[in-house]
Amino acid sequence: MGVLQSAQTLPRMDGYHGIWYYNQPSADEYAFKYSGGLGTYCAKHIPMAYYAPEVGKTFFCYGGTVPGEQRLLEMVSYYDHRTGTLPQPVVLLDKGTEDAHDNPVLMLDSDGYVWVFASSHGTARPSYIFQSEQPYEIGAFRTIAETNFSYPQPWFCKGHGFCFLHTRYIDGRRFLHWMNSEDGLSWTRPQPLARVARGHYQVSWARGRRVGTAFNMHPDPGGLNCRTNLYYLETDDRGNTWRNAQGEPVRTPLEDAENPALVRDYAAEGQLVYLKDLNYDADGNPVVLYILSSGYESGPRNGPRRWMTARWTGEQWDIRGTIQSDSNYDTGCLHVEQGGLWRIIGPTEAGPQRYNPGGEMAVWLSSDQGRTWTRERQITHGSAHNHTYARRPVGAHPGFYAFWADGHARQPSESRLYFCDRPGQSVWRLPTAMGGPAQEPEPVFPGRQA
Repeated sequence: MGVLQSAQTLPRMDGYHGIWYYNQPSADEYAFKYSGGLGTYCAKHIPMAYYAPEVGKTFFCYGGTVPGEQRLLEMVSYYDHRTGTLPQPVVLLDKGTEDAHDNPVLMLDSDGYVWVFASSHGTARPSYIFQSEQPYEIGAFRTIAETNFSYPQPWFCKGHGFCFLHTRYIDGRRFLHWMNSEDGLSWTRPQPLARVARGHYQVSWARGRRVGTAFNMHPDPGGLNCRTNLYYLETDDRGNTWRNAQGEPVRTPLEDAENPALVRDYAAEGQLVYLKDLNYDADGNPVVLYILSSGYESGPRNGPRRWMTARWTGEQWDIRGTIQSDSNYDTGCLHVEQGGLWRIIGPTEAGPQRYNPGGEMAVWLSSDQGRTWTRERQITHGSAHNHTYARRPVGAHPGFYAFWADGHARQPSESRLYFCDRPGQSVWRLPTAMGGPAQEPEPVFPGRQA
């Protein structure tokens, strides 16, 4: 891992513009397997936003671009809750690609330094780790490492340091790895966590010093378009030991589809698993959010797509799901709140490009641990483009509860960025043109439907 230590004052853009991206043309009316405004893509890039109560700011990153171009820029900014304004966003890096798989993620340490992990899609391009020059500031960063990783998920646990979950491509297979660091400057060698068949996708979250991961499996033959099964593991010592939900030690790397981390054998049921989020209930038990589908192609024939939750009760996995939407890549976030209320914010409602990723955003509530869900309100409506990939900030402030982008889902378009408050009663669009160094976001979607 090459290490650089130069701090650079970075350029800024005079507005917020997300990247448009597509993957796998489908030669049908839906145009692609998935596509759209993917500045907050993908669900396996975690986290993209972080609320720092010490300074009253929600820091966030996204895949940006120059208007009229398809050139991925690694962007960093924040929303200042005290002033209600956003600064001009920082251009951290021109990634030299239009591939949204290279989107960044961020994490804050206990001293307030902002860390950005710039991903790569496989091994063709380098990946980077950056650290802000000053705590709680984004004007200058230094490059800590130039290396290679994909689907980054860094977690800083106070008093223990970083546990960095990520994917490494080996002979075209996506294998899960971890490495750790006490200070972010020196890192252990990457260690394999799971390498079953053709690999995995994962989502993760931290609770105190615990870091949990939920992942699927890409069978051989079939690969990522046949992703299936659901697994769960966690660590409380930065990856040195791993346990399943039952608390049993698990020897890693996992190499067989049948293993102690298995939550449910969806391969036997002919179901595909699309992971969305991971959270913990009031008792500290993991709750996984995912979508089930019968096929990878866009369109109605593989429906219904069911939004599922798998919650560990302390004795078994309780698996439920009643919400439906129309794309495997409809992606939302799961908040587990005080008092036991569960809240999903995601694009469950049909959008202008039906059966493509995203749609209109809605808020769903469950007061019985996912057994039943009630749509509280639809928070966007009458949109020209689909809204996609609602992301949950770490320690989310009620005024910045989910963060997402929009874009035409079947052809290149501009892409704008949004956030909403906790109830979904207020939605703001980030300014695309700024007349000065800071500006308020624009309130949008008045009269949202219940």
